[in-house]
Amino acid sequence: MNSSKITPESIAASKGRTRIAALTAYDFPMTRLLDQAGIPLILVGDSLGMVVLGYPDTTHVTLEEMEHHTRAAARAKPRALLAADLPFRSYETPEAAVANARRLVAAGAEAVKAEGGLDIIEQVRAIRNYGIPFLGHLGMLPQHVLEEGGYRVKGKQEAERQRLLADAEALVQAGAFAIVLELVAAPLAAELTRRLPIPTIGIGSGPDCDGQILVTPDLLGLLPWFSLKHVKPRLNAAEQMRAVVQEWKRSVEAGSGAKAG
Repeated sequence: MNSSKITPESIAASKGRTRIAALTAYDFPMTRLLDQAGIPLILVGDSLGMVVLGYPDTTHVTLEEMEHHTRAAARAKPRALLAADLPFRSYETPEAAVANARRLVAAGAEAVKAEGGLDIIEQVRAIRNYGIPFLGHLGMLPQHVLEEGGYRVKGKQEAERQRLLADAEALVQAGAFAIVLELVAAPLAAELTRRLPIPTIGIGSGPDCDGQILVTPDLLGLLPWFSLKHVKPRLNAAEQMRAVVQEWKRSVEAGSGAKAG
């Protein structure tokens, strides 16, 4: 097994060679498990707001919470590239973007991600000029879910398609090493993948991207109270965990729960 450290440059160089399987992690054990499984890109996502902290959406996540979880993930010292999300309203100016990206790097992130294209391009340039690797995010932007009134597929209309093409090109020019495409219409995601010199990493954007990313609890079936169209759980972990806990509870009540073995 190749034990060399995965870098933004090696992720970018995988374009057209190796598809990227990326997942999220929010703590030490999951980061270590995903790294042992060979996942090359691990994201400490602001999705932790919903899947760990119980918030209704990602707009409630603070920079301090992102730092806390990034530090926990970084303690696993993964071979994978460890990226972290800049949370809502933490990159409204180039100065804020650099200052807060530096805080995530100090916590252990090796790259940062922010949502948007042309509207944040000065922030992206500032982050890159400081030497911090940048992962783009286009399409459905969860940090804008309240103003947009929900989640929907992007890029079906021509004007939206043209905007996404321009956003993607701007991110490339600003120095992004890859771009996450969330809920982008599959034909447009395929077109972007063909056009761009850097990898596209899809989530709910069809099969033709250079890679795919999922929220790990969604993949493992850890959140049965959420039903998502773009992901089919590969494991019913919540039910298995519930069954084990109930079996142990019964053994405790029967007086056998403390036995060795």
